Amino acid sequence: MDDPFSAGAGAGADAGAGSILRQPKAVWATAGASVVAFMGIGLVDPILPSIAKGLDATAGQVSLLFTSYFLITALAMLVTGFVSSRIGGRKTLLLGLALVVVFAGLAGTSNSVAELVGFRAGWGLGNALFVSTALAVIVGAAAGGSAAAILLYESALGLGMACGPLLGALLGNQSWRYPFFGTAFLMAIGFLCITVFLKEQPKPARKTSLLDPLKALGHGGLASAAVSSFFYNYTFFTVLAFTPFVLDMTPYKSGAVFFAWGLLLAAFSVLVAPRLQARFGSLKVLGGSLVLLAVDVLVLGYGSHTTAVVCTILSGAFIGVNNTVYTELALGVSDAPRPVASAGYNFVRWFAAAAAPFFAPRIEGWSNIHIPFVVAAITAALGALVVLVRRNALTHEAEELEPRHAVEDSVAVFAN
Repeated sequence: MDDPFSAGAGAGADAGAGSILRQPKAVWATAGASVVAFMGIGLVDPILPSIAKGLDATAGQVSLLFTSYFLITALAMLVTGFVSSRIGGRKTLLLGLALVVVFAGLAGTSNSVAELVGFRAGWGLGNALFVSTALAVIVGAAAGGSAAAILLYESALGLGMACGPLLGALLGNQSWRYPFFGTAFLMAIGFLCITVFLKEQPKPARKTSLLDPLKALGHGGLASAAVSSFFYNYTFFTVLAFTPFVLDMTPYKSGAVFFAWGLLLAAFSVLVAPRLQARFGSLKVLGGSLVLLAVDVLVLGYGSHTTAVVCTILSGAFIGVNNTVYTELALGVSDAPRPVASAGYNFVRWFAAAAAPFFAPRIEGWSNIHIPFVVAAITAALGALVVLVRRNALTHEAEELEPRHAVEDSVAVFAN
């Protein structure tokens, strides 16, 4: 494959430059609200020890904040298409935002871990309705094609992942309750922006049934991407949910670590991943990144405290690359409608996000603090193995992917 960057100085680059920035207000409103939605995932990271102390809970109990959130998110993926195809994308976004505002606010009033876990489950339902629909809305309305839209969405994800721990640290240093109230406030602003700037989206000609996402997984390529991503997400959320207890730092220091982690995630998902895909192909990039992530978390588990901090931050680079490639695989490898394919794919992978925070502290209790990271390294390697074994089922997408313009657009975002 020719290097697309050698032609970047020509007219083609000039024609594509900045198209990500030239978006309708509805796209920016949706992307902005998406940033806040993704902030909610990592928001609790720097304050997990503070929550455990404030509610007299164990690490295993507090980790259920992630488990309940992602378990409901996974199950809700079967419902999101069903709902949005009947009431429309705009109303689905607003419903999801409203649920997040309510349950994030209630989470801040919790007096026990059980209450907090329950409110996080409601938060997960709202987030599922919003995030899955937001991707479809951005892809459908963004200028520059689907590749540019995916990079815009991944930019929102990366920025949210970076800012979530920072907000959690700044507000949580005063009280672990404040980050939840802060998220409710920001999502309320997002609700107003969607209300003002986003017009109702056309409803699909065919209404989505509850079983359509599961039927979509009958496609070998999509099923392979989902299974590989399942293993990868176990590793991802071991880092996100279990590492704060291992680092055992103040909210400010932990927030700074995961802010740096999120910045790497954003930069590698938007800038580096498309360049690597253009040069080496999607599957080679994904397989290599998963192997490097496996090595990184293994070193994280056995290294010194300083090494653990460095490896935590570095994992953001591999996670950023993986997120972009997996999203493109899920949306492009099958002939299912994108919202349906995305729902089926997310239904599988979010179960791993629910499992990792539950099992990691328990594995530590059964063994020692190193073994949860050994398991996480194995699951990342299994994700790479699935890509290798099922490469023929995934090759269709890999051959057809043309990220050149998306790369040029993403470079323009950071150059302006």
